[in-house]
Amino acid sequence: MTQIPDGYVRTAMSPAIQYADDMRLPFVCSRNRLRSPTAEALFSRLPGVETASAGTSPDAENPVSLDLVDWADTIFVMEDVHRKKLNESFGSKLRAKKIVVLGIPDRYAYMDLELVRLLTLKLARHVKVR
Repeated sequence: MTQIPDGYVRTAMSPAIQYADDMRLPFVCSRNRLRSPTAEALFSRLPGVETASAGTSPDAENPVSLDLVDWADTIFVMEDVHRKKLNESFGSKLRAKKIVVLGIPDRYAYMDLELVRLLTLKLARHVKVR
C-alpha cells in the first residue's frame, strides 16, 4: 500500500478560508470497504473533525444507521445512488441534514492515490480547515 505523505490532506485543503470546530462527517459508499473507509481515515487527521464511514448495502461492513444520521453534521456519499438509498431508509430524519454527492465511482482500492486526490479535491469545497 502506498503511504500518503504526512500533511498531504491538510496542505491540499489549505486554500479553504474558514474552519468550523467539531465537525462530524460520515462518509457513505455501498459496502464500506474501500472508498468510505479511505475518506474516514484521511479526514480523521484534520483537527476538530470527527469522521465515520458506513455502507448502504445490507452486507456492508458497517451499515448506515439512524444513530450515524443523527450524529452527522454533513453526510458525504460517493454516488447519487447512495443519496437515494439514504432518503429511502431515513426520509424525514434527513430534512435537517446536508447530503453531498461526491461523484466518486467504485473503482478504487483502499488508499489508492487517485482516490485520495479526488477525495481531497472534492472535500476542499465543503470542509474548511485552518
